[in-house]
Amino acid sequence: MEYQNILVEQEGSIGIIKMNRPDVRNALDSQTLTEISYALESLENDDGVGVIVFTGAGEKAFAAGADIRQLREKQPLDALFPGMSGIYRRIENCTKATIAAVNGFALGGGCELAMACDIRIAAQHAKFGLPELNLSIIPGAGGTQRLARIIGKGRSIDMILTGEIITAKRAEEIGLVSEVVSMEDLWQAAKAKAEKILAKGPFAVRMAKLVINRGFDTDMDTALLIEKLSQAVLFGSHDKNEGTQAFLEKRQAAFTGK
Repeated sequence: MEYQNILVEQEGSIGIIKMNRPDVRNALDSQTLTEISYALESLENDDGVGVIVFTGAGEKAFAAGADIRQLREKQPLDALFPGMSGIYRRIENCTKATIAAVNGFALGGGCELAMACDIRIAAQHAKFGLPELNLSIIPGAGGTQRLARIIGKGRSIDMILTGEIITAKRAEEIGLVSEVVSMEDLWQAAKAKAEKILAKGPFAVRMAKLVINRGFDTDMDTALLIEKLSQAVLFGSHDKNEGTQAFLEKRQAAFTGK
């Protein structure tokens, strides 16, 4: 499709989805979400892409949440459609690693988008929050569930009930983001993280994500079984043979994703 509200770029094996509505702090209206969905599918199906980075245009906002004008028109049944929540679930379950390079405000749906990514890196001036209760709604695109899983139930309830907006430094302290860097270094930090992942076996990256995500909410025995079965699949892969042989021969492995 022809993108109007996002930019889709590629640098080497890194695919980039950039929210491009800086005049409205990259608010996530329905058109923007549709474009993100199409771009995600395109990059995920591109064999030349190994990592997908989400970021925002400008230096003020990653994404400042849902479009309030459109939110004003929502009716009860609208909450039952996949919508934003469904798109974020697809990001979370993406077969390729995803990184949120948070370049400013990540509020509401923007914070939920960042949390759907595997890794979050933030510029020093970035801010995070789920202020939906100010509108007498709840974070409805996974925020109530992902935040608790990332930073713990107690802190999550505190942030959601108070609507507190926290700094990047505080987000790093509580584990919401992995790394905080200057705005000037944000892309290089995201790129460096992506390149570390790209050096690994892509099949193993995919299976590691699956095991962690599927095992997280199950009992330990079930989670360990998922881990064992996934390891069994990897033991039979071409990449496992290549990775071990390359290690023994002291050379860079040439993974194929098979």
